[in-house]
Amino acid sequence: MRNEAVQRAALIFQLLDANGNGVLDAKDFELNADRVLAVATDSRPEARNALADSMRRWWEVLVGALDTNGDGVISPQEFEASVLNPELFGPAADDFANALAALGDPDDDGLIERTRFLALMTAWGFAAPNIDSLFDAFRPDPDDRITVTSWADGIRDYYTPGLAGIPGDRLVSIPA
Repeated sequence: MRNEAVQRAALIFQLLDANGNGVLDAKDFELNADRVLAVATDSRPEARNALADSMRRWWEVLVGALDTNGDGVISPQEFEASVLNPELFGPAADDFANALAALGDPDDDGLIERTRFLALMTAWGFAAPNIDSLFDAFRPDPDDRITVTSWADGIRDYYTPGLAGIPGDRLVSIPA
């Protein structure tokens, strides 16, 4: 696995551990969904439901595949060992990517404004300079918008271990 992918996995573990207890559990996924949905109150109900459902599925896939000792939680070691395995997590990551990107487009025009992107990514816990750098990597249009498709593709790339130099790498490094 590329070093960039290892860094991305470590950051995601940190952000997913919403209750800060050092392991991942079902409550973390509920808390993360609640935080993101709290800033997306104007999103379509089906988009909101899709995010909540994708978070539940993501937890089910993770605990089913990674909880090697059967304690109902995922340690950092269990997570990092195989979280970026596209064969195991590809469908869950795809559902999540589509759901999160759709929350960014409450008016269903296929575009996400920077302010909306910043709010959603801040709710996840990413740092503002990194979020702005990521948004810029998606090459916004003159009205400072990116496409839903480009963000969803960027999320999928983030969970692909063989990729480096992708926009998502800007979330784990300090922008210049």
